[in-house]
Amino acid sequence: MPYSHALQLTAPEPSAGSADIRLVVTDMDGTLLDDDKRTPDGLWEVLALLRERGVLFSPASGRQYATLAREFAEVADGMVFIAENGTYVVRDGEELSSDPLDPAAVTGVVEAVRRLAAGGADVGAVVCGKRSAYVERADEAFLAEVGRYYLRHQVVEDVTAVEDDVIKVALFDFGSVEERTAPALAPFADTHQVVVSGEHWVDVMNRTANKGAALRRLQRELGITPAQTVVFGDYLNDLEMLDAADWSFAMANAHPEVARRARHRAPSNNDNGVLRTLVRLLDLPVTGL
Repeated sequence: MPYSHALQLTAPEPSAGSADIRLVVTDMDGTLLDDDKRTPDGLWEVLALLRERGVLFSPASGRQYATLAREFAEVADGMVFIAENGTYVVRDGEELSSDPLDPAAVTGVVEAVRRLAAGGADVGAVVCGKRSAYVERADEAFLAEVGRYYLRHQVVEDVTAVEDDVIKVALFDFGSVEERTAPALAPFADTHQVVVSGEHWVDVMNRTANKGAALRRLQRELGITPAQTVVFGDYLNDLEMLDAADWSFAMANAHPEVARRARHRAPSNNDNGVLRTLVRLLDLPVTGL
């Protein structure tokens, strides 16, 4: 859902000056990628320059680890992937942290989705395990949406019976999740996180799981401070992550709450906002951005 009307780029352009930036973390959809899900021009050149300067680049997304690893396959060596909205963090194929759901909670969420569907909602659940994602819906339209974010997915008879560590349950609604699906999950909000991550997606995770919690653990492990961290985001599942960085940027297309929470502004995802901001902030020798 675009929110460009809600944010004007009137804030003064920040300058890192002599700041010691060591970590760049960016959301993917609506932030690094444009609305057609394409990586921006100049990405690989900028990533190479960051690596030369010893700056770690980390994608942080609701997307599956396997999907992120494929996107950055050519430069994945040493990169930290904050996948599944922070519930699964991986570097060089090794798990750094995870936050699995209790099986009873998975069953409860799936049953709620089944009731919504039985009542006429065009909705489906994606049970996200470490090894794969699992779905019960097998129609082409639903699987096309699932395939955008979950490279590894399987159609099974009963998603509550899979043998995998489930780290998240994602729900896709062909309508607006904020109007119908998210409110139906309100009973879980007292014990779990129910996070709207896009116009059509809502995620249920443990209360301890979010991109910000994963980022703070990573900062502690690497000895990197918020003052050395740059973060970009556009949607509600990015809020805690923005709080973990002094250099927090909301995209011009960001949800209004994200725009209020971030300290700085970046051009929109369709205007290559992440790379343009990094080039200016870090004075990178890149032309054409």
